[in-house]
Amino acid sequence: MTVPSIATVTIISLPLSAKAEKVCQVTDPTGTPLNVRSSPNGRITNTLRNGREVYIQKIETDEKGRLWALIGGYYQGQYKVWGWVFREFISCYNR
Repeated sequence: MTVPSIATVTIISLPLSAKAEKVCQVTDPTGTPLNVRSSPNGRITNTLRNGREVYIQKIETDEKGRLWALIGGYYQGQYKVWGWVFREFISCYNR
C-alpha cells in the first residue's frame, strides 16, 4: 500500500509590517532626501523625502556600531521594500 504524499502550501500575505502598530516617517535633518541603500552602508539605490510614511522590516548594526533599518512602504498602491537607511533618520509612532 502506498501512502499519498501531501503537499503543504504556506501563503504569506505581504506586507506583514504594514499590519504593525508602529508607523514611521522619514525625518532626515540634513535638508536633503534620505539615501536608501542596497545593504547597510551599501550602494545608493534610491532617495526618500522627509514625511514619507515607511515601515521598518528589520534593524541591523554595522561594523561602526551604527543602526540601519530595512524599510518599505506604499508607492502607487503597491507595497515595496525600498532598502536600508540610517535608523536615526526614521521617526516612529503608534497608530
